[in-house]
Amino acid sequence: MYRKAFQLFTTLRGFVFIAIAGVALLVFLGATLASSLLYENLLEERTLETSREVSLQNFNTLYRVLRSGGSRSQLNEAAAASKSAFSSTLEQVGIYRGKTVEAQYGVLPPSSVFEELGQPLDSSKETVTKTGRHVFYTFPVKAQGECLRCHSNARDGEVLGVIAVQHNVKTVAATVRIYYIALFMIFGLLVMMIAAAVSILATRKIKRSVDLFRSKVEAVNSVRDFDQFDFNRVNFGFDEFNRTFDDVALLVEKMKCVAVDKDVLEFEIRLLEKFIITSDVVRDWREFVKQLLVDINPIIDAYALVTIFRVEEEAYECEIFWHRTPSAETMRIFEQTLHRQFHEHNFLCDASILQIVHNVANEKLSLPDLSAQDIELQTKSLLLETPKIGGIVGIGVHSPMALDTIRHMVIGSILTTLLNLVGSVKAIYKYTKDLEHYATRDPLTDLYNQRMFWELLGYEVGRSKRHNQSFAVLMLDMDNFKTINDRYGHHFGDSFLQSFAALLHQAIRDGDILARYGGDEFCMILPDADDTQAHMVAQRVAELLDNFFVETPEGNKIKATTSIGIAISPNHGDTPKDLFLVADNMMYKAKKLGKNAIAIPNDDEMAEVFRQAGEKQVMIQNALDQQKIVPYFQPICNAATGEIVIHELLMRIQLGDQIVTANDFIEEAESMGIAHKMDYQLIEKAFAQIKEQGYRGMLFVNLSPKALIVGEFVARVYRLAVEFDIAPSRIVFEITERETVSNLSLLEKFVLDIKLQGFSFAIDDFGSGYSSYQYIKRFPVDFIKIEGEFIRNMLTDEVYLAFVKSIVTLAKELHVKTIAEYVEDGETLAEVCRLGIDFAQGYHVSRPAPGIRLPDAEIGRLAQPGAGITPKPGGR
Repeated sequence: MYRKAFQLFTTLRGFVFIAIAGVALLVFLGATLASSLLYENLLEERTLETSREVSLQNFNTLYRVLRSGGSRSQLNEAAAASKSAFSSTLEQVGIYRGKTVEAQYGVLPPSSVFEELGQPLDSSKETVTKTGRHVFYTFPVKAQGECLRCHSNARDGEVLGVIAVQHNVKTVAATVRIYYIALFMIFGLLVMMIAAAVSILATRKIKRSVDLFRSKVEAVNSVRDFDQFDFNRVNFGFDEFNRTFDDVALLVEKMKCVAVDKDVLEFEIRLLEKFIITSDVVRDWREFVKQLLVDINPIIDAYALVTIFRVEEEAYECEIFWHRTPSAETMRIFEQTLHRQFHEHNFLCDASILQIVHNVANEKLSLPDLSAQDIELQTKSLLLETPKIGGIVGIGVHSPMALDTIRHMVIGSILTTLLNLVGSVKAIYKYTKDLEHYATRDPLTDLYNQRMFWELLGYEVGRSKRHNQSFAVLMLDMDNFKTINDRYGHHFGDSFLQSFAALLHQAIRDGDILARYGGDEFCMILPDADDTQAHMVAQRVAELLDNFFVETPEGNKIKATTSIGIAISPNHGDTPKDLFLVADNMMYKAKKLGKNAIAIPNDDEMAEVFRQAGEKQVMIQNALDQQKIVPYFQPICNAATGEIVIHELLMRIQLGDQIVTANDFIEEAESMGIAHKMDYQLIEKAFAQIKEQGYRGMLFVNLSPKALIVGEFVARVYRLAVEFDIAPSRIVFEITERETVSNLSLLEKFVLDIKLQGFSFAIDDFGSGYSSYQYIKRFPVDFIKIEGEFIRNMLTDEVYLAFVKSIVTLAKELHVKTIAEYVEDGETLAEVCRLGIDFAQGYHVSRPAPGIRLPDAEIGRLAQPGAGITPKPGGR
């Protein structure tokens, strides 16, 4: 009930009705109350006048009766006559003796009037007393000269008695109030009816206009509906309402100039979520952009989205993404418009578009034909002065909304976000494609790299066994290349290697495999070849080199020769390791023969090769049994500050005063199946040294994937960490890429185990093998160590520099820390800092040492050109 009453106040009709009725009733109630009070006052005054008249009349009768000798009964009859004359209000009229008269003639019975009144009978003044519903009036009877004849004991003017009059005014007043209330109710009902009629008439006129206005307002559901809003004048019938509507119309016009759809703003926020780039997005960036276009259309009715990328210095490629399938004529007109706008832009006017690629998001639907004017007016573009990430220089959207001034600005804001988003996706797509390519290819020569060589060699061993065929392995090492490199510089040396690689292509057959093993060493795999065919290929290389030269900038013609070692499967070995070992030894034999020679082993040389390999195995086993495995530590510094915060744990073998590096025995140890036992001994000694020296930094432990098949490995290392009071979070396991884990699920289990125990995970030599990309995509990687060859050559080779940039960009997008290996001078460290790489490792920072140390004297000058430690030839 209270709610309904409140709702009545909130409607215009209810308010008018209540206002009119309330005011009218309030006025009438006030008037009724005032007239009632006024009547009661007039009634009292009239009662007093009547009482005075009755008293005077009775006094005159009293005087006349007493002068004529009348009796008491005559006086009572006179009083009764007066009462009868004023019967409406007069209740009693009495004549009473005073004390003087009582003393002379006796006391009369007591009067109920005076008992109620409680007044003395000898008052010389007229009195008026109100008690409840009665009004009492007393009139004194004073002695006059003629009265003294009978009242000898009285004095002249003395009060001989009183005439008392009693009126009942309450009955008359109550009757009048009843009349007034009845009149008020009748008049109030009439006022209510009049108020209801007035409110209906007043609101009916307004309601028609309000309903019309409401229907127009309800039709506005988004900012774009403002364009269809009808501002024709609505007449409310009242000037105040009409002026208010005019103000509302003006407000709507202003809102059209500044309002932006909530959906548009929410879409811009959702665009930020798209910056979470997954591997699915990277796999096909075009599908990602198509989906973006589909997502845009509920907000912006966009026909097409255009992206422009720089692919060469003055060449660009354009990708057009259509929401629906356009006609051939629409595509032709669109391309013409795009070419014209492209060349009208300041810095693109002299450039060329290499290709325009059309992509359709929804091929099932057709796009209406568009004219050149439609495309020109409805296209919003954003072109940059310089390319952004991914090479993107511009983006545009074709939408009718581009004609609207405000939405034009909104589209510009969305385009800015899309430009960064699409640029990032394209960049990561390009970088991952580069990673996939250079994971198997040498960036300098574009030959297969060492990682791929071992994969292909293993494949060829298996294939030749299945088909009972022979094949050859050739190891080539350029003679005196170091002299060329030192004399003419790394840049010329790189050019020389590229030319040499091109020459090797001329010497091999289709189907033969050519790889760069590292530095100036190259490998060949010749399927289905015997020793005669292998020697012919080697001889053809030597003959081609007779006429080969590379001209220096000074005009000097630099020639080269090569030493070649040959191994034939299965004659010289039936495993990749054995074949490589024989070919490598024969290559060194060719150098000992005076270089520029070809060597193939005989039976005696084969025995010597394997004898030396057997001696190495004995040395490794003795080192393990006699606790000769010793830890070495190489510092890793923060690239920006130079502070040493990490050490990498390296394995060495102590043979008397001689220290044998891991490169000389690790592959043999892995083939023997004891690498993991050497790891245990190394880690235990390293942990003991860490505790002894009080080292609190991080420790990188380099492991071979083959050691990971030991199920107890993680648990055992964890127990060692607890034993030596080392937090697992300070230990980072590196996975090398010397050998591939054929069962990635096994490696995945190992990585999850170490993460579960609190250890961290790093990829070593990132980029040296094709599995780098697989590792970083599949496993929770904390650090990646960039392949040292890329870092060493990035200052002189744009390909290496581009590759390093791509790795850094990928790592930042994935929130993975980066470490640069082979930092061997101040210039390289400065470039590492500029590229945003987190940590640096190399001889410029510090050489490996048997103790954990912080070379403070060197840290302060690391970034200075020429500072640090100059590495010896041969490196680590």
